[in-house]
Amino acid sequence: MSTQDPSATESPVPRTRRRTRALVLAVLVFAVLGGAWYAYYLLIGQYYVGTDDAYVHGDRVPVSPQVPGTVVAVRARETDYVRQGQVLVELDPADAELALATAESALALQVRSVRQEYARVDALDATVRMDRAQLVQTQEDLARQQRLRQRGMNSQEQFQHAQTAEQVARAKLALDQAQLAGARAAVGGSKLENNPAVERAAVAVRSAYLALRRTRIVAPVSGYVANRGVQVGQQVQPGAVLMDVVPLAHLWVNANFKESELSDVRIGQPVSLQADFYGNSVTYHGKVLGLSPGTGSAFALLPAQNATGNWIKVVQRLPVRIGLPAAQLKKYPLRLGVSMNVTIDTHDRSGASLATQKTAPQPSAASDVYAGQLDGARALVQRIIAENRGDAAPAHGGN
Repeated sequence: MSTQDPSATESPVPRTRRRTRALVLAVLVFAVLGGAWYAYYLLIGQYYVGTDDAYVHGDRVPVSPQVPGTVVAVRARETDYVRQGQVLVELDPADAELALATAESALALQVRSVRQEYARVDALDATVRMDRAQLVQTQEDLARQQRLRQRGMNSQEQFQHAQTAEQVARAKLALDQAQLAGARAAVGGSKLENNPAVERAAVAVRSAYLALRRTRIVAPVSGYVANRGVQVGQQVQPGAVLMDVVPLAHLWVNANFKESELSDVRIGQPVSLQADFYGNSVTYHGKVLGLSPGTGSAFALLPAQNATGNWIKVVQRLPVRIGLPAAQLKKYPLRLGVSMNVTIDTHDRSGASLATQKTAPQPSAASDVYAGQLDGARALVQRIIAENRGDAAPAHGGN
């Protein structure tokens, strides 16, 4: 009994209809998907640009000595949290203490020396007053001898003696007046503490005091210790980096976008960020702080020389600086170099694409730990002057 294949007797028309329906269905599906994608792009997609070529950046504040010395103590370890002004490294203070003691003695000696100058002014002033009185007396004696000489009641010798005495008194007054002027010029007509010689010695005291204070190296800002390379016994010089302090409360993200993606990016636009450190569970809400004035290749150590040899076009990337909210950083702290996924919402395109004086943000890190270092030096100088000036010096400040 023979069997016959059904497909052999099937009409080709229904098969063609099924293929046509399948093709039409596929076209409709692709059309719907394309229309949906196009509608999404027109309504939403065109306003968002994103990249995963983004990394966390922050300030790495170097801790460096301001004076040379030998390290005698290191008060901070790697990863420690330190506060602004906290002592991190101590240098041997012996040389600085000796220099300060020498400067203090020199200031005390200079104050006493200037006191002698004031006393000399007083002495010469008294001498000038006495010279004036003697000149008046010799002038009266000369006038009397002249009248007596006209009457023939004295000798020529007596008259000449009176004349000589008057000339000597006049010359002595001129000499002492010149010496008084020189003495007054030496003190400068100022108070003792404002005398140039005293001020120069006072500056030496402040400098030595500052050098002693700087043997205790403090944290410029609050943050976490990183890259510590200093050890006890090490000889250090000004400018050498002993460690870094990283203030993790002030971080930002550098997102590297393709140059073709940045035409609508503006300063101030909102940004959604996710860190690989936390995954999709945490989303940071930042904003665009600024766009770099050049590509990464433009600032490279060895920039590309596209004018030589064969040339292949490579799409360049431009860094975009994105600020992170302090509240979220406190709740979900990040680390330098952490990878980020960044999406910028470009709906609002009214802002500037390059920073101006009005749009530029304030510095994220600043330090005032060095502002009061000379306060103790000023008090020390005033005490040394007060101990060595005596009671008479202020009264002669105006001479």
